[in-house]
Amino acid sequence: MNPGKSVYRLFPPPFEEVSLHGLYLNLNLHRLGTAGKPFVYANFLTSLDGRIALEDASGQTFLPKSLTTPDDFRLFLELEAQADCLITHGGYLRSLQERRLGNILQIGLDERSRDLSVWRKTQGLKPQPDIVVASASLDFPMPASIHEHGQRCLIATGRHADPERVRHWEREGHEILFAGDGAMAEGDTLVDQLDALGYRSLYLIAGPRMLDTMVRNGRLCRLFQTITHQLLGGEGFRTLVPGPELGPHGHLKMQSLYYDPTSPLDTGQWFAQFENLTVAA
Repeated sequence: MNPGKSVYRLFPPPFEEVSLHGLYLNLNLHRLGTAGKPFVYANFLTSLDGRIALEDASGQTFLPKSLTTPDDFRLFLELEAQADCLITHGGYLRSLQERRLGNILQIGLDERSRDLSVWRKTQGLKPQPDIVVASASLDFPMPASIHEHGQRCLIATGRHADPERVRHWEREGHEILFAGDGAMAEGDTLVDQLDALGYRSLYLIAGPRMLDTMVRNGRLCRLFQTITHQLLGGEGFRTLVPGPELGPHGHLKMQSLYYDPTSPLDTGQWFAQFENLTVAA
């Protein structure tokens, strides 16, 4: 990522050239949540045809390299820097162990994000955000990096979770949050429980199912979306929300739109920000 790189603001007016570096950091999302109303936000990277990931012949999901760019990753890290906690899921931790995905659970570990560690310190935030792992099966590996960096790690599941798996994680020293009456964690209950624990800025990196439940439960405050100017195709793919029609729950208001004309491969991408006005009201 080039620290001096510029992008173009298309909305809101006026049209102007602005620095990519600090584009999302300057939003100060960590100050928007309050007791009783945590600020919940998510970030997704998509193609023009709505793909966030593809599936191989075995049904395993993967992120095409052509979909990722250093500039998008920088903005992902700027959003992560503003979080009290990251909400991820067991599937990601399994993919991380299998080296199908990279580790995005910490910031400030290389030159690309070292300035973000300094920023967190100046804002009075912990060196690293805490972690919430949402899982129905409770069958996933725990990355050593979480313990190594002193991150509190909570595990969210449903009340019908396997009792033996629950006891396993409790023996490992992890607090279990029963955030749903079925097998899976539900967004509404999970946000309330995290609010009671003092978390004010919650960053969803948990994939489409968690996004779906947060939107349906009216808890998503802000959606950030990078849209790369390419058509991926593919018969097996993942998209933003996997469930039935959302209706009015899915109506979002654009807050900003920036244009990067050069990445990836000189085709361009948009950086968009949408607000859920129902939550904001």
